[in-house]
Amino acid sequence: MRIHIATDHAGLEFSRTLQKHLSEAGHEVVDHGPQEYDALDDYPSFCINAARAVVRDQRSNVEALGVVFGGSGNGEQIAANKVEGVRAALVWNLSTAELAREHNDANVISIGARQHTVEEAISFIDRFIATPFSGEERHARRIAQLGEYETTGRILGHDIE
Repeated sequence: MRIHIATDHAGLEFSRTLQKHLSEAGHEVVDHGPQEYDALDDYPSFCINAARAVVRDQRSNVEALGVVFGGSGNGEQIAANKVEGVRAALVWNLSTAELAREHNDANVISIGARQHTVEEAISFIDRFIATPFSGEERHARRIAQLGEYETTGRILGHDIE
């Protein structure tokens, strides 16, 4: 599987360790930056580029997911979710990593590098990658509604105020 990774300065060391782990596990890792430490760097472009690459790959039938990092993971998740077709989830334990895929078919996860050990982050990512979407109708219906709103600004049969 192709895994797109992006971070900011707070997650740079995490990113390097995780890229090595993912490569050794047989995944193709694409690093969207940054390439060097800069305490004043801006994560949005890195995370948006990673998210766009995930969507581009998935639309081309390439099996791909994304992982973004930052101090808390919040801003990185927000940035990734600005990309049409991305469902980015903030992950903080094994359960949220699993449910992100199983119930929400998330294609990107965000992890706070200052909130977790690298071992915890690896376990979250491995669980996320290994968990398939359940395909249950209720989850597929909800995901379709999110996609409909994302592209049209409405959800048929539901009032949006």
